Amino acid sequence: MQFETILYEEDGPIGTITLNRPDDGNMFNVTMCHEIRGCIDAIRRETRTRVIVLTGAGDRFFCIGGRKDRMEDTTLYAGTLPTLEMYEAIEKLQKPVIASVNGFAVGGGNVLQMVCDVTISKESAVFRQVGPMMGSFDAGYGTWYLEDLVGKKRAKEIWFSNPKILARDAMAMGLINRVVPDAELYQATRAWALEIAERGAFALAAVKGAFNARHGGVAGLSRMAHDLLLRAYLETEESHELSAAFAAKRRPDPDKFGH
Repeated sequence: MQFETILYEEDGPIGTITLNRPDDGNMFNVTMCHEIRGCIDAIRRETRTRVIVLTGAGDRFFCIGGRKDRMEDTTLYAGTLPTLEMYEAIEKLQKPVIASVNGFAVGGGNVLQMVCDVTISKESAVFRQVGPMMGSFDAGYGTWYLEDLVGKKRAKEIWFSNPKILARDAMAMGLINRVVPDAELYQATRAWALEIAERGAFALAAVKGAFNARHGGVAGLSRMAHDLLLRAYLETEESHELSAAFAAKRRPDPDKFGH
C-alpha cells in the first residue's frame, strides 16, 4: 500500500503503521487521518497480520497533535479535521494495536497513544496535553480515557496545568504500559507484538470488543466537542492570543480572552 503521509509494512504477523511527517512533528492532518483509516480498513480484511504497531518516523516525535490545514473552508463536516475517524478505526480494529512511542507524544498525539490498546515507550519520550495553552480542548477520548488511565484528579491536573510527563512517570501513573532504553524500543516492541500474536486471534478480538463496549457513548461526546465546536474555538480572540503567546514563548494576555 502506497501513502503520502504514512508508511505501512508487514513483518510476519506484525503490521507497522508509521506516521511519516517527521519535519512537522509527525502531526496528523486531513490526509493522514484518512490514510490511517484507509490503511486500517485494509488491515481488517486481511488475515496475514495479528498485531498492529503504530509509531512515528525519526527519533524525536511520535506525534505532537493535529495540523488543521488543507481543510475545506466550510462549517459543514468537510471542514473538520477527521481525527475521530482515525481514533475510531484504531479502537474498532479487531486486532490489538501497540503504540510504540519513539519521542514526544503531545496533544492529539498523546490521545492517539491512549486509544491504542497498549503502549511501549522509549525512556526519553515525553507525554503532554497542551490544549488549554493553545485555547483548544479534547472532550471524550482525551478526557474520559485519560481519567480511566490515571484517575480524575490527575487527569484534570494534566489538562489544567499541562505538565511535561517523562516516560517513567507516565508508566508509574498508568498512562502507558512499558518503558525501555531508547536503543531497545524497536526490538522490545517487536518482541511484545510477537508474544501477543501467539494468542488466540478470535479471543483477542472478543476481549477488545468487550473493552470498547463500555465507552459506546464517548464517540458522540467527542463529535460534539471536537468536530462541531472546532471552528468556533479556533476563531475566538482567546484562541488567537493563546496560540500567539505559545508561538512567541511569552505569557498570554488574559485581557484578550474576551468579556
